[in-house]
Amino acid sequence: MVKSKVLVVGGTGYIGRRIVKASLEQGHETYVIQRPELGLQIEKLQRLLSFKKKGAHLIEASFSDHKSLVDAIKKVDVVISAISGVHIRSHSIGLQLKLVDAIKEAGNVKRFLPSEFGLDPARMGDALEPGRVTFDDKMAVRKAIEEANIPFTYISANLFAGYFAGSLSQMGSFVPPRDKVHLFGDGKLKAVFLDEYDVATYTIKTIDDPRTLNKTLYLRPQENILSQGELIGIWEKLIGKELEKTYIPPEGFLTTLKGLDYKLQVGIGHFYHIFYEGCLTNFEIGEDGEEASELYPEVNYTRVDEYLKIYV
Repeated sequence: MVKSKVLVVGGTGYIGRRIVKASLEQGHETYVIQRPELGLQIEKLQRLLSFKKKGAHLIEASFSDHKSLVDAIKKVDVVISAISGVHIRSHSIGLQLKLVDAIKEAGNVKRFLPSEFGLDPARMGDALEPGRVTFDDKMAVRKAIEEANIPFTYISANLFAGYFAGSLSQMGSFVPPRDKVHLFGDGKLKAVFLDEYDVATYTIKTIDDPRTLNKTLYLRPQENILSQGELIGIWEKLIGKELEKTYIPPEGFLTTLKGLDYKLQVGIGHFYHIFYEGCLTNFEIGEDGEEASELYPEVNYTRVDEYLKIYV
């Protein structure tokens, strides 16, 4: 089977650059949008040029130029959006509505993967304010995709290890503590932690797979389904030391949340649903979804204990 040509939008970003790498490694002809608005952002430009050295095609297009988006899309079979949805960086999920319009006009796309890669927004209808804006925006994009009859796959990648595993899911740091640690509630509800390169690998594997057409792919590799307490236990074993633990009750967490600025409230509010409600694992995957490690057992995903060793 001829492999699809792939266009990555947001290819210089946190997950986007990994998707570009995975697409090239899996043998897809890969195109990456180069936006003229890049200006003096030299690091992003150098990252784009590094993709070019590895065989990717750079194609200039802008969200402010509809025709340029249409022209770029007509060169490929699959569009993957990885634009930022993180408020502490830049929340650009709504821009994808312009991408949907361009895909609809181009008329050639076999699969569109919008920028999700986290919690399944379809399950977050009762999320707390103001954090629910993330899920509402993603659902607005889904609605536009489905109304336009664009073939899709949604990726629910749960928790990026760089944000949640390396930090032991502490707020305000991305490195694991060595003395004291906070646990949410009793620390026993299960979450799912994914190395970002594994997220990208699974993502690219879906694009020519009929089993994932018009479905949500949940990334739930069995050995990485862990409670926060189990995550901390792995770290304690690696460093040979037991940490001093403080347990944060839900009401204490919510009180602290209200005192933060808006951007932090949006992001950290998601902690409540993950660690106090267990929203990542408190449901069975239905007929409208598939599980990545079952579909692709050949992927030797990074286990959390291996991931944490670099921090020792």
